[in-house]
Amino acid sequence: MVPPPNTRRLTITFKNEKYEATGETKQVFGITVYRIRSLVDIPLHGVKAGDLGGWIESEKNLSTTGAAWVGDNASVYGDAHVYGNARVYGDARVYENAHVYDDAHVYGYAGVYDNAYVRGDACVYDNARVSGKARVYGNAHVYYDAHVSGVTEVD
Repeated sequence: MVPPPNTRRLTITFKNEKYEATGETKQVFGITVYRIRSLVDIPLHGVKAGDLGGWIESEKNLSTTGAAWVGDNASVYGDAHVYGNARVYGDARVYENAHVYDDAHVYGYAGVYDNAYVRGDACVYDNARVSGKARVYGNAHVYYDAHVSGVTEVD
């Protein structure tokens, strides 16, 4: 459909000292997310300046400091936040009010959402889901088709 004359299209761009939006967008369940590009090397995750990253809705989703990174085709949106040295990659999704931080990894087709937290050296991967007020931390691994939800702690 062609927009009516005199209609402006709103394009959101962002750039900080760590990453920038490339201008490439996609829809994830009706939410527009933006592909990011690294502006600095992040040796911890093998990221070089200029490498394409994953998808975020806004700068609030990925810390502008530390080594946190969203890569591959992963998406982070809503009020979700990735920070510290955490990494979200593959086709993983982190959304709503979820937090992934410290040295945690979320990857594969995993999902972290609602008010869930993944932290420490914890990993969530494959098709696993962490939701509700669940907390996954320490050296815990949640994988395959596991679903951790409600008010639950896994250490």
